[in-house]
Amino acid sequence: MTAASFLSRLRAEWAPSVPRELLAGAVATFALIPEVIAFSFVAGVDPSVGLFASFVISIVIAFAGGRPAMVSAAAGSVALVAAPLVASHGVGYLLAAGLLAGAVQVVFGLLKLGVLMRFVSSSVRTGFVNALAVLIFAAQLPHLKGAGPATWALLALGLAIIYGLPGLGRRLGLRALTAIPSPLICVVALTLVASALGLPVPTVADLGRLPESLPFFGLPAVPASLDTLRIIVLPALAIAMVGLLESVLTAAVVDEMTGTPSDKNRECTGLGLANIAASCFGGIAGCGMIGQAVSNVKYGGRGRLSTLFAGVFLLVLMVALKDWVSRVPVIALVAIMVMVSASTFDWKSLGQLVRHPRLSSTVMLATVAVTIATHNLAAGVAVGVLLSGVFFAFKVSRMLDVQAGVDAATGLHTWRVRGQVFFASADAFIEAFDVLSVEGQPVRIDVSAAHFWDVTAVGALEEVVQRLKGHGCGVEVVGLGAASAVLIDRLGGVG
Repeated sequence: MTAASFLSRLRAEWAPSVPRELLAGAVATFALIPEVIAFSFVAGVDPSVGLFASFVISIVIAFAGGRPAMVSAAAGSVALVAAPLVASHGVGYLLAAGLLAGAVQVVFGLLKLGVLMRFVSSSVRTGFVNALAVLIFAAQLPHLKGAGPATWALLALGLAIIYGLPGLGRRLGLRALTAIPSPLICVVALTLVASALGLPVPTVADLGRLPESLPFFGLPAVPASLDTLRIIVLPALAIAMVGLLESVLTAAVVDEMTGTPSDKNRECTGLGLANIAASCFGGIAGCGMIGQAVSNVKYGGRGRLSTLFAGVFLLVLMVALKDWVSRVPVIALVAIMVMVSASTFDWKSLGQLVRHPRLSSTVMLATVAVTIATHNLAAGVAVGVLLSGVFFAFKVSRMLDVQAGVDAATGLHTWRVRGQVFFASADAFIEAFDVLSVEGQPVRIDVSAAHFWDVTAVGALEEVVQRLKGHGCGVEVVGLGAASAVLIDRLGGVG
């Protein structure tokens, strides 16, 4: 590779357009602040724990992750898993669990187990995205409960700026209104309006105590003992699996939005390294943030620089510009999150509910329903994957066809089997043979158009042959494919 081609590839991966990457990363940062603080409360930790974690995770994942433009930070799904551990044993054990979870994720990536995500169907992915969009929107409702006229007026103004300003800029030919992402203008404008008019609206300072210094390195303050391992092992595994699932699915969404591939195994390893680093700097473990990733891509983020800047800008805002950020109205961030929710939801899927097969639509709706009911993305996806597998097995099992015939000249009875024989169709295969009608006669079973997939299928064929022999029939099995024959020979079937 020449130096010119290397630099070209490096620029494409890191910063196709530096100004656009920086602005998109800034939008993602403002979309992170309310969620990270809210998730910190869910986990039962100080907001600084979630904010420091988000900064460290963003920095590490920008270099080590497998999906450019991906935004990862302290996430609600991880917070739900972490909350019981914090309540029972304290933050130190949470940090230790984050270290172990990160190590598990690194091993997962090194073993190239990211390929397992191929078993997540498009219906499950759509349900995952739609459920998360609903949860993001629902998370904003507490900020609107009991809100006064000033809050609603600022929300309306914020949404008008976010959605109306780019179009107005294009019509008037004002490049500044189209070059600067409208959510950033929304934050500045609503802050100035609220401050100038002295409006009685909650600000970021009301959400919780912001960081007062830079994060510092240190191992979790817990005993290095088997008792500690016993306490953290199950929460760590849960954090690792939830984080991997959400990150890989978020990477798949970004792949689709950008039309570019990503390295899912590298993403798994990168997430593990990021969580190890976050735990060593006093932060909660995290994973991919689909809403923030979507907003990053929506406003032009395509490279790793947008991810890196989202983390750096978050630290600058929380430490160096804390006094300014503390005056930002919460409703400005709510307006951004409403936009993120609307952008995340797959609106085309509503029309597809009628056009797509009913089983696929059922899988998507079940994923959404379970995720919203439990507030657990892993549970929703697990149910969706399980239903996808059951429905697939059901459809394939119905493709089995067994036809009986007899040669008038020789009197040879032949059953011709077509389709897939496996655990879900094995009983139907056995029931298709009427052994009493051919008692004492020669029989041929033609399986040239069939495939035997598993030990249950081999057992079914063995049982049919033994039943026929038990009724005095001479049995001949013909047409076994190479793969089926190898499986039957290995399992000692039919003979």
